[in-house]
Amino acid sequence: MENKKILQSRYQVRFQDSDPFRHLNNARYLDYFVNAREDQFEAEFGLKTGQMAFTKGIGWVVTKNLISYLVPANVNEDILIESQLLEYGNKHLLIEMRMWDEHKKVLKALNWVSLVHIDIQKGRPINHSEDLKKMFESILLPIETKDFDERTAYYSMQNKKLFAEMQ
Repeated sequence: MENKKILQSRYQVRFQDSDPFRHLNNARYLDYFVNAREDQFEAEFGLKTGQMAFTKGIGWVVTKNLISYLVPANVNEDILIESQLLEYGNKHLLIEMRMWDEHKKVLKALNWVSLVHIDIQKGRPINHSEDLKKMFESILLPIETKDFDERTAYYSMQNKKLFAEMQ
């Protein structure tokens, strides 16, 4: 089976995750992104990160989150979350995640998350295994820009063009 480089999953914005404006609460975006990536890795590779933590004593710790909120995700709205691996190294990962409307026309939010691979008992970074490196190499899909604000500006412009066409 050939692995996909852009992983996707669908969700519905839940009432309990919303703010008084009936939008997805800003803090909950990260939960949706993390849950999506975990679901996607399990579906695509059978990799259960929570189980790895308990059985192998390894996992990943977030070192940095960059997020741009472009268009609100509303209560009961169906959304599509994509993720792709932008880069990896011996001990780190950089993943981009995008939250779209259900038709993948309007980008709602953009997230770059940096992670470091750790030995949980020692609380120290460790190198990825050769198996993990092979998996990462199979799904690696870098992008030209290395600047989060530039990437956000690109998607913001795409949204503006779409909204202009709709009027």
